[in-house]
Amino acid sequence: MVTTDPTAIRTSIDSTSYSLANDLQATTGSLADALRNIPSVDVDPQGGVSLRGDSNVTILVDGRPSGILSGPGRAQALLQLPADQYARIEVMTNPSAAYSPEGSGGVINLITRPTAPRAGVQSTGSVRLNVGDDGRWNAGLSGSRQKDDLTLSGDLSYRTDPNTFSFLRTREQLDPVTGAVVSTTTTDQTMDMDQSGAFGRFTAEYRLTDRTSVTGELRGVAFSGEGLNSALYQTRDAGGALTGAYSRDADVDFDFTNFGGTARVVHRFDDAGHEWSNELRYDANGNENSGLAVSRFATPAAPDVYERTLQDNDQTTLGFTSAYVRPFTEAGQMRLGYELNQQRPEQDVVFARGPSEAGLAVIPGLSNRFEGRQTVHAVYGTYERPLSEKLSAQWGLRLEQADIRIDDLTGGVSASQDYFRAYPSAHVQYQLTDDQTLRASYSRRIQRPQLAQLNPFVSYQDPQNLRSGNPDLEPQETDAFEVMWQMRKNQTFYQATVYVRDTDGAFTEAVTDIGGGVLLTRPENLGSRLDMGLELTASGRLHPTLRYNGSLNVFRQQIDSAGIPGGGDREATLASGRVSLNWQPTEKDFLQVSGFWQGETLLAQGTREAGGMLNIGYRRKLTDKLSLNITGRDVLNSFSNDTVYETPQFRERFEQDIRLRAFYIGLSYSFGSGPRRQPEQFDFSTSPTGG
Repeated sequence: MVTTDPTAIRTSIDSTSYSLANDLQATTGSLADALRNIPSVDVDPQGGVSLRGDSNVTILVDGRPSGILSGPGRAQALLQLPADQYARIEVMTNPSAAYSPEGSGGVINLITRPTAPRAGVQSTGSVRLNVGDDGRWNAGLSGSRQKDDLTLSGDLSYRTDPNTFSFLRTREQLDPVTGAVVSTTTTDQTMDMDQSGAFGRFTAEYRLTDRTSVTGELRGVAFSGEGLNSALYQTRDAGGALTGAYSRDADVDFDFTNFGGTARVVHRFDDAGHEWSNELRYDANGNENSGLAVSRFATPAAPDVYERTLQDNDQTTLGFTSAYVRPFTEAGQMRLGYELNQQRPEQDVVFARGPSEAGLAVIPGLSNRFEGRQTVHAVYGTYERPLSEKLSAQWGLRLEQADIRIDDLTGGVSASQDYFRAYPSAHVQYQLTDDQTLRASYSRRIQRPQLAQLNPFVSYQDPQNLRSGNPDLEPQETDAFEVMWQMRKNQTFYQATVYVRDTDGAFTEAVTDIGGGVLLTRPENLGSRLDMGLELTASGRLHPTLRYNGSLNVFRQQIDSAGIPGGGDREATLASGRVSLNWQPTEKDFLQVSGFWQGETLLAQGTREAGGMLNIGYRRKLTDKLSLNITGRDVLNSFSNDTVYETPQFRERFEQDIRLRAFYIGLSYSFGSGPRRQPEQFDFSTSPTGG
């Protein structure tokens, strides 16, 4: 007998969510591993996430902003946070006005595993341990206890994940008149990094009355890493003669922490969804990076140079939400709300250089202190109702006032922005048949720069690379249109979406040769970007015990980057896709093979090349409470991140071998009385949900 779950793929008028029950990579891997198997979502080896090729994505947890998954530490958090604390991943490429318009690509909503205690006393939980190759391992503990009107729940996890990276950069300086190669510089670099992280969450919910409940949550995350970075730099002239060579060895480490809390009060007026909720959130995170490097010069010979960098990034985030939901007869519903979000980042960079470690002296021009503040007030309303037996619609409007200020305390530069914007949304759904649905939607979205992107300070990356912000960087705005057809019949699900995203002032990183073989990377606004695509999703059975899931996204992208050095009008047809096969030969055995392909990415001055990954997994149900899990990630060691730049001043190819291949074997054990907090059962069938 095969246990089924009719909610493997859930759809609504403005979202699609996917169960993680059958994703064995989510059992042993990180949140990035789970996201890579979700249609529309791509995650690069460094943890950068994108939706349909757009890297400007908002990530929520249970529909609420997350301090951990916003800001400069998000990529590292995606690589470290365990995926097994989440039950589903919801994708909203065209969210309604009830959600923040931040994130031109759309919204990813992570839905945590619920607790559903019965009356009386309940104690449930699970413990997980996975051991991998090369010293990798991770462990987790989840539990909940319910007695009368009080429910307590919590999660603890720890993972360590050592990695070895290698990078090869080939940069050719060009004669701007003839285009001939003047010199070629190669950088051959390796990095050995030991990384570990811990996550904890504790939640208490108390029912004051039958209609009113209060909830408090405390959470914390701590990641750290240390390693050795070794690089060899060589420069040759047009004839191939060696003109410069030196090595650079660096001890590097990072520490990331986030601690936060949430207080929430919910009053339910009835059992039909009529409720009013108020929530206060606070998060404080710190991200410290440091490194001590020594450069030893061989050609021409010169004294050693020592350099120390310390970068400390802190940010506090305060949020408040008041939301009112009122259902009406005949399936109508109204949502009204107010949201406040305030971010206050601080950055302190200290750079020192000297002939020895003892002789290091701070370089004022490469050190900086920066502060910023961004406050956004928003009010919104949505109204959804059926217009006929088969036709329903949802309208929404969100009004936002943004106040932004940055202060380069070292350079004495201050800048501010304030603007009022309206963000409408509209969704229409038509029931073609009992099995088929047609949907159309529109929304206007915005992507504001991270405040650090506005800091004009030029920071030192290495002897050949500098980076700065841009105080003139403006928000990018996107008009998004979609038409979707969906069929859900018995155990088969098909979905086809045609979409157009018209973006004004899209962000891009522009690279400029400032002389001496040094490149400056700085964010700029493109003139415009237009994406037109088709996304296909399918899920079904090939055999009573064999199920498939797959998706394909093909889109045409046009960008106008004529105002950027080396840029111009560019266009290309791009594609990405994923597929998984799930086989359950017996009721106790479950095998999975999954893979994805991320196509080329079009840049203002070049391209990011394609890459993919193949994963395998096996789960054996040893008892009703104990399971054995075996997984292999990137078993072909094929996932890379290579970038090519081409401008009139230079050409560059940057190859990154991330080496994500890893194998795990582990056990998961569920315990306690009543329903256990465990993964949803194998979902080998789907049934109509009606959206």
